[in-house]
Amino acid sequence: MRTRSLLALAGTATALTLAVAAPASADGGAVLTTGSAGGTAVAAGDTVTAPLASGTSATLYSSATGTSGVSCTSSQFTATVTGNPAAPGTATESVTGHTFDPSSCTSNVTGVLGVSSITVDNLPYTATVASDGTLTVSPASGSTIQTTVKLRTLLGSITCVYQAASLTGKADNADNSISFTNQQFTKTSGSSLCFANGYFTAKYAPVTDGGTPVYVN
Repeated sequence: MRTRSLLALAGTATALTLAVAAPASADGGAVLTTGSAGGTAVAAGDTVTAPLASGTSATLYSSATGTSGVSCTSSQFTATVTGNPAAPGTATESVTGHTFDPSSCTSNVTGVLGVSSITVDNLPYTATVASDGTLTVSPASGSTIQTTVKLRTLLGSITCVYQAASLTGKADNADNSISFTNQQFTKTSGSSLCFANGYFTAKYAPVTDGGTPVYVN
């Protein structure tokens, strides 16, 4: 059984977290800017958001090279900027929301009839965005990144819980995106139908602040 911890992921992000990057390092300017690389500094306290990039899906597969698992076409993350120093440097964010629309999710796992819900637990997470575009999502001290997935199966409803110590992604100014690739989650509880490991992949774009694209410098 595959469920997904899409991101927490990321998510991840899932997830997660957002600030787009593609190093444009502008000395004297802020790490995060709006409008353009080297543009107006994003203010601490601003909220940044991003949906899945158009035409893409967030996936949680049972292996890094496989295609068996769960796929969703609608997901979004929300974060609050907590620090935005001069570039080059590292900006910080508090990831306050990471959602997945279960009606957009499908599974190709035998015995799975549908997805009831995907919940990213233990929020908020802390995210750091470096001038080189590296994005790291971490849980609060003593906590963990966690996603709970509820699935409808031939055997009834099952709940699968997946955890990860942290997530690493990459920001790109070319399309104001943040990408997570094969971020590994481990099952901590759930039916034997839940696969033991979940590999989360997703691309969120565009990352915006009040509707204006965000860049990393």
